[in-house]
Amino acid sequence: MNEHETWTDARLVDAVADQDRRALEVLYARHAPWLVIRLTRRCADPALVDEAVQDTFVAVWRAAGKWKGQGEVAAWIWGIGIRRLLDQLRRRPAVPLPAYEQVMVSAEEQVLLGIEYGELGQAMNRLSPELRAVVQATVLDGLTTREAGRLLGIPAGTVKTRMMRARTMLREELA
Repeated sequence: MNEHETWTDARLVDAVADQDRRALEVLYARHAPWLVIRLTRRCADPALVDEAVQDTFVAVWRAAGKWKGQGEVAAWIWGIGIRRLLDQLRRRPAVPLPAYEQVMVSAEEQVLLGIEYGELGQAMNRLSPELRAVVQATVLDGLTTREAGRLLGIPAGTVKTRMMRARTMLREELA
């Protein structure tokens, strides 16, 4: 067993910030499998998901020094991953492709793009990062309150409170 494999995620990110390639390999081994699964639930195209995962860990390599150590590393990686997937979806050609090259756009992909660019997306962007993270984890990712709390590094009761505040603010914004 490599010494890095016993390190916490936070310590691994700190090591990645110092350009430790082995630390990045361990982070990738820990987090890429679940990231692939979660992104696959949002996108029917495995090539786009694979590209988004690779882009995510390139971004982790480049931005590790910017991670502030607040919350869970997994939540930070998820935030990067979903943004990378949205970037991939945005880059899809607008020109119709031949039938053999067409990829079905799932309903979830359409919703994600709508959230990113529609009225809801604008309202979500006006929420504080803490409230937005809870909405993303519970509503968009479908996590339970307990799972969201674990992912975000906060108690389940805090997740519930923040979700109530976020709902109120979103209702006011969208009314």
